[in-house]
Amino acid sequence: MRVMVMVKATEDSEEGIMPPAKLFEDMGKFNEELVQAGIMMSGDGLKPSKMGKRVAFDGADRRVIDGPFAETRELVAGYWIWEVKDMDEAVAWVKRCPNPMMGPSEIEIRPFYEMEDFAEIATPEGQASHDRAAEGLAAQLNAKG
Repeated sequence: MRVMVMVKATEDSEEGIMPPAKLFEDMGKFNEELVQAGIMMSGDGLKPSKMGKRVAFDGADRRVIDGPFAETRELVAGYWIWEVKDMDEAVAWVKRCPNPMMGPSEIEIRPFYEMEDFAEIATPEGQASHDRAAEGLAAQLNAKG
């Protein structure tokens, strides 16, 4: 099962305050463990929301909203994508993670939808377009790697 593991933002991360060197090293070691265990597929930190944008949709209308965004505790400061056996394994790995922030913090784990989740609604045309997109993405990744 694939999961996205999201490190929630804090006031410090939204201010762009860099972590101490020790935390940076500890997170690097944890990432190495994830890679060696075959769990980590990708991951990265995100810059503060003041550097981001949102696009709001209402029918055919689009509205661009400049950051920063309110509700810091609802923002994501970083993420991993993991391949795990089940949610219990993901929770076990998160419990091993160093505290990703200098103070209190949270990490959220959410499973990805997989194509079989859409079996009831997938038309042959819809499935074909998703398959082509996945093949194109794989080809791009292979060309870069």
